[in-house]
Amino acid sequence: MPAMNWNWKRLAMAAAMAVAAQGAAAAVPLPALGANPAEVSVSGLSAGGFMAVQLHVAYSATFKRGAGVVAGGPYYCAEGSVLNATGRCMTHASSIPVSTLVSTTNSWAASGAIDPVSNLTGSKVYLFSGTSDNTVKQPVMDDLKTYYQSFVPAANTVYKNNLGAGHAMVTDDYGGACATTASPYINNCGFDLAGEILKHLYGPLNARNNGTLGGSFTEFNQGEFSGGSGMAATGWLYTPAACAAGSGNSCRVHVVLHGCKQNYTDVSDQYVKKTGYNRWADTNNIVLVYPQTSTAATNSCWDWWGYGSVNYAKKSGPQMAAVKAMVDRVTGGGGGSALPAPTGVGTSGATSTSMVIGWTAVAGASGYNVYRGGSKVNASPVTGTSYTDTGLAPSTSYSWTVTGLTAANAEGAMSTAATGTTTGGSGGGGTCFTASNYAHTVAGRAYALWGLTYAYGSGQSMGLWNIYVTTTLKQTGPNYYVIGSC
Repeated sequence: MPAMNWNWKRLAMAAAMAVAAQGAAAAVPLPALGANPAEVSVSGLSAGGFMAVQLHVAYSATFKRGAGVVAGGPYYCAEGSVLNATGRCMTHASSIPVSTLVSTTNSWAASGAIDPVSNLTGSKVYLFSGTSDNTVKQPVMDDLKTYYQSFVPAANTVYKNNLGAGHAMVTDDYGGACATTASPYINNCGFDLAGEILKHLYGPLNARNNGTLGGSFTEFNQGEFSGGSGMAATGWLYTPAACAAGSGNSCRVHVVLHGCKQNYTDVSDQYVKKTGYNRWADTNNIVLVYPQTSTAATNSCWDWWGYGSVNYAKKSGPQMAAVKAMVDRVTGGGGGSALPAPTGVGTSGATSTSMVIGWTAVAGASGYNVYRGGSKVNASPVTGTSYTDTGLAPSTSYSWTVTGLTAANAEGAMSTAATGTTTGGSGGGGTCFTASNYAHTVAGRAYALWGLTYAYGSGQSMGLWNIYVTTTLKQTGPNYYVIGSC
């Protein structure tokens, strides 16, 4: 019976992948609209709120206008642990080490893994937490406010925390009862949260369009940016009529991130069309990008605890780089010189201390920079389409991203990440454990979430959490395991 169930799941997965591929083929490329790169912001709910914080902090040079956070938490709150994510970062069962997270932020900025924190000084932040939200409790959002106080002036921050809303995106005319927490997680509280976020981030706006929208919705091919990574084959774009043909930098860009169990497959177009953003965008020349996770992502959530990459909160995180590349595309085409992200990034030729990173040439690029874990590793621009990174540790997984350079040394969009594991050294290359996925979790080598199993450290998916699926894990460091053999 277990084998029969497994075969059925494999067939179902294959069918789902085929449908996704058809959707990607039918979708159009995300257009280059020439929107203003100085007028970019982001907002999100729940997992999307945590992701919005990650994008705002890690890519602060891009999301200059700031962030709106609904039921999220401090940057790097989970510190790569699902136990922290579901504990202190949601229920606040234990205290969140805000000062440590601030120190990590400063350290990563100094190393180049994220943008300089000085960029945050000029941005704005809008925070929202419902008093009936028992999923991400208010003390978590209180800690987010405290975290931001280290980087964003108090005058630039608004914290709305006195409305009896459940865990949901709040509107003034659509959704369930205000205090509820239930799908589609959009609640009618008589409060226009999307409008308040946009007005705080951009200043006074024209009145919203309560009638028929004048712009257009586009389902675009998201695969060219994400390469999977827990993201759907397609995303959505709303383009006001004035922004459709390229606007000469007169249009703004706002990225809208759904929460868990809220992607297009889960709730259809409700988050894209019913949360209130589009009617404000229509009359204020704001292009809206709605990236989408896939149902292959854990609970359809964005990666804010490391289920897909150990670098999930850095610029090199696969989902992070994908959303950044979408923004670069929408702000491109206006006569600027920004280069697109390199594609086809992969690893090969692993030794115990080195890895070859290769990519496809970018038209107009005079050279390239290579990043490992968010830090640049090449001393001078790489003129070819491959680079050998050395000085690595044996039996260790790493992640690399690549950017193109113009003749003036202006850096283009960052590629999606490619990962690779070095071979074992002369000492044998780690210790291996072969056991059922259930036994791995009992032994502390893996953890279970929503019926699936993930290796500690690498976060690699091991399949179903039960006594029937057997996996070999190699320990390559303290509490760090990868799927493999010795």
